Amino acid sequence: MKKILLLSLCFAFILVFNSQHICSGAENKWSGWVSADAYKIGSGDVLEIVTWKEPDFSRGDVLVRIDGKISFPLIGDVQAAGRTPLEIQRDIETGLKDYVGNPIVTVTVKNPGSQRFYILGEIQKTGEYPLLKGLTVLQAFAIAGGFTDWASKKEIILLRYEGGKEKVYNINYKRIVNDKDFSQNIAIQTNDTIIVP
Repeated sequence: MKKILLLSLCFAFILVFNSQHICSGAENKWSGWVSADAYKIGSGDVLEIVTWKEPDFSRGDVLVRIDGKISFPLIGDVQAAGRTPLEIQRDIETGLKDYVGNPIVTVTVKNPGSQRFYILGEIQKTGEYPLLKGLTVLQAFAIAGGFTDWASKKEIILLRYEGGKEKVYNINYKRIVNDKDFSQNIAIQTNDTIIVP
């Protein structure tokens, strides 16, 4: 009897939570940190390209090459890196118009392999990590297992390339934690390198 009551309460909670979520106008998206038309494809990403009702012009695993291009039947090489899935979709649709009447193409990022950041130095697990959501510096430390005993938590450096130039951000972990200075809890971007001396 207790199990049935507990299950009933859990079910009621789920119904109430979901109805509030739906009524609030919240929308489920494939990603909360970036919209599908804002994601910039990079070398190493794996795409799925589907042409509706045309299996010969559909590909399940298309790797974006190191030169930033993909190859597609009858079209040849298409520039992918630095562009959105929507832009690539339009290029492929335009290229297929000579071969398929009114092609409808969908481009999906199956594996965002280009979205990586690096953490080095006095950290438990140094290395390359996938940037799967909008991570912050604090979250990056947690993913990498935290600091070693010898870490200088006041002199952390974040290296980032912006506009073709390397930019250095100084991060003081103790200020974030002790002084609640969250302005230093910077959001991680693709190819950022964090160095913990």
